[in-house]
Amino acid sequence: MKATLVVLPGDGIGPEVTSSAVQVLRTIAERGGHQFTFTEHLIGGCSIEKHGVALTEETLQACKASDAVLLGAVGGPKWDNPNSPVRPEQGLLAIRKGLGLYANLRPVRSHPALLNSSPVKADRLAGVDMIVVRELTGGLYFGEPKGRIKERTGERAVDTMAYHDYEIVRIVELAFRLARSRKKKVTSVDKANVLETSRLWRQIASDIATRNPEVAIEHMLVDTAAMRLITSPASFDIMVTENTFGDILTDEASVLAGSMGMLPSASLGDKGPGLYEPIHGSAPDIAGKALANPIGSILSSAMLLRHSLGLEQEALAIEAAADRAITDGCRTADLGGKLTTQEMTKEIIDRITEK
Repeated sequence: MKATLVVLPGDGIGPEVTSSAVQVLRTIAERGGHQFTFTEHLIGGCSIEKHGVALTEETLQACKASDAVLLGAVGGPKWDNPNSPVRPEQGLLAIRKGLGLYANLRPVRSHPALLNSSPVKADRLAGVDMIVVRELTGGLYFGEPKGRIKERTGERAVDTMAYHDYEIVRIVELAFRLARSRKKKVTSVDKANVLETSRLWRQIASDIATRNPEVAIEHMLVDTAAMRLITSPASFDIMVTENTFGDILTDEASVLAGSMGMLPSASLGDKGPGLYEPIHGSAPDIAGKALANPIGSILSSAMLLRHSLGLEQEALAIEAAADRAITDGCRTADLGGKLTTQEMTKEIIDRITEK
């Protein structure tokens, strides 16, 4: 197979972990006789420094012309001023919109060897294997009006949570498709006791459930879901929710895996390239120190192979190698170990190539 892959290292530890993922992808290509061409572009703070914007039109067009996009992370103290008109996070929102990416898949799985790495009690982590399906194009992050208003009595800020019915339909239908190949259970998370958008969400999710009787559905308020993620995380299989709730809940869910550095993600649309990135941030405090855990980025490359290139066996090979490395005691600092980013990467690559 021939594929063109765009790499957006971004800021902080982004270049370090994407380098690890690219090394793994090159190993897979060499073993399988595939031809992957990599091109690198800027996004986030480094793009602001060079171009004055977090994502240039040239970079967006390169992504559109590719087969898949691998992203590191964006942001850092240099660009943390909340009043700045240009911020690194604008690059993420722009690329999601530009590529038509509406579904973010975040798998969360506990590893038997890492049960004691989580602050959650080990007996509650056994058997955790879920996917959070987060809607990406609606809600508070995109709703209008948005802004700050000077009034006689002071200043008022406004954010608008808005959803169209079609945005809800397509993300919930995707959740049901995923559920059919797993445990046939969908948990739809909303705040229907307060929010009108959530009442529309629940209505549509219920309608879709009636057309898919082979899949069980449970409706759950977001505050209850936050509690259940800690008290009984293994009860979830497919969780589907709107943009802001999904953003918050998946960061909470990362502690179930032992470290945020363990979790990958895939952002997908109906057509065109997908975007693959670890869920962690740019971690500027450890950038350049070879301390970053590359597993989230490496597992994101496995999702890239699976969802954008259709290379299921190659994806499984990466995931199995990462599992074996963890089982064999390989650990970066976030997991209580001493391996550097590159050393951890080599341990995984060695397990991919071993006979």
